[in-house]
Amino acid sequence: MIITKTALKRRTFLRGVGTALALPFLDSMVPALAATRLTAAKRPTRLGFVYVPNGIIQKNWLPATEGAGFEFTPTMQALAPWRDKLVVLSNLAQVNGRALGDGPGDHARAGATWLTGVHPKKTEGADIHSGISADQIAARMFANETQFGSLEMGLEEPQLAGGCDSGYSCAYTNTVSWRTPTTPNPMEINPRNVFERLFGDGDSTDPAVRMRRMQQDASILDYVKEDVARLEPTLGNRDKSKLDEYLSSIRDIERRIQKAEQQNASMQMPLMQKPRAIPEEFGDHCKLMSDLMVVAFQTDMTRVVTFMMAREGSNRSYRVIEVPDGHHSVTHHQNDPEKIAKTEKINKFHVDNFAYLIDRLSKTPDGDGTLLDHSMILYGSSISDGNAHTHHDLPLVLVGGGSGQVKGGRHNRYKELTPMNNLLVAMLDKAGIPAEKLGDSTGELGYLSV
Repeated sequence: MIITKTALKRRTFLRGVGTALALPFLDSMVPALAATRLTAAKRPTRLGFVYVPNGIIQKNWLPATEGAGFEFTPTMQALAPWRDKLVVLSNLAQVNGRALGDGPGDHARAGATWLTGVHPKKTEGADIHSGISADQIAARMFANETQFGSLEMGLEEPQLAGGCDSGYSCAYTNTVSWRTPTTPNPMEINPRNVFERLFGDGDSTDPAVRMRRMQQDASILDYVKEDVARLEPTLGNRDKSKLDEYLSSIRDIERRIQKAEQQNASMQMPLMQKPRAIPEEFGDHCKLMSDLMVVAFQTDMTRVVTFMMAREGSNRSYRVIEVPDGHHSVTHHQNDPEKIAKTEKINKFHVDNFAYLIDRLSKTPDGDGTLLDHSMILYGSSISDGNAHTHHDLPLVLVGGGSGQVKGGRHNRYKELTPMNNLLVAMLDKAGIPAEKLGDSTGELGYLSV
């Protein structure tokens, strides 16, 4: 047997008509004789930012004790299987979400500050102004190495332009991602659009062309089957298994999108509203978008994803968990036990759905580890107490190994009013992105590394 140092190119694609399907990381992409211990260091670190609005009931969120021996609270219980891969963070703040003389508008300021740390300009016009967000700093750095610098996804339709919160533009509540201080990134809520962005040819944005593509019954895998047939004989058994699992996940995502399209096509909808490939149930929608996020990371098409479970100030109801009331409404509980209990149900439901994403990342091989090993996923809100609209002691949890840069299994309590941006600077640094200053940061947050 002759051993060479040749390897399958990392950016290998399966190609078909109008289709380019990126491959996940395979053993065949590591040159023969390469030291196994070096392959892990070559794995990219992914960054995910998952946002929930309106704050969280702290007594059911924050562990009572610090350090490694903390007990999971009811709201966070779904994350218990990954204790060793997570850090609960308390006493971090986004003080620029406070009024600072601008009066009401805490929800708008919360959305605008979560990843920027910059107090937004109070306006309902086109002269919006916030700051560059941490995800976009990372996106700029990775832009030359991945097909997409970043993906921005959401689960709730954005509000219309104009004012949405006490004199603040809807732009501040619709997104947490800012490409420039005056350019917010829209959140894509349609899984079909995300899927086509990742796997379509991208040659046409014509709505008629897109609609014809949406109505095709053929799978994207049908178009690349000849390439798959040529590639498989060159792979080892482990790579064949990885490729089979990956292609199966793609087919499953397609099936679920098509099912959602069929359901939407049968719904009675206003003539002006175009049917969307969006599952009716929140959980189904969230799982589908989570799977797309995993695939985007798995194929290294992007290393940065921002994911809003709902827009800031959302008044969405959650009948599936027997909360028909609007989310925002019940957070203004004024110490009413019934409203507090409903808010806690919503908080737990969000975490339960987030746990699905973490589970998928933890089960997806990536080099000599998993995607979770090579990621840092920040989950939380820029409001702590939704009843009082407070912006300190924010509910935050960091999940993932950060390619060996993060030590989990702890609840870290920092000095009161420590800037949350210190955490963002630390995350960027551990992903290999220099960022000495971001918004109101005062340095890099400590006690995250081994």
